[in-house]
Amino acid sequence: MKTPQELINKALEAREFAYAPYSGFLVGAALEGKSGQVYTGANVENASYGLTVCAERIAVFKAVSSGEKEFSQIAIAGSGEGPTYPCGACLQVLAEFAPGLTIYTGSDPGQYQVFNLSEMLPQAFSLNTRR
Repeated sequence: MKTPQELINKALEAREFAYAPYSGFLVGAALEGKSGQVYTGANVENASYGLTVCAERIAVFKAVSSGEKEFSQIAIAGSGEGPTYPCGACLQVLAEFAPGLTIYTGSDPGQYQVFNLSEMLPQAFSLNTRR
């Protein structure tokens, strides 16, 4: 299992690949699967704003399309002041696969906040009402 700082460093590296010509707000994410493999993503904007995809979802989609569907932790690093929190859509996608996920938010090495996904999205939608 990667340390929080190792994951944040990978998110910072991924952030360098963000495509954000409209907002200028770069985000990187590093998602660790239960296997120990880390999947990264960077936000990709589009002139048709609704088609923009967040870094967190790109990391999840890369992982799932590679065969991994269970995750332990994710780090998110944005280019703004302070921590970058996942949006509601990203939280819902993450909840589909890892309702107990640990989330690290930080843009400066050595400084991060820690959350559990259920803290950030306490009433996630699920078709399974027994969750």
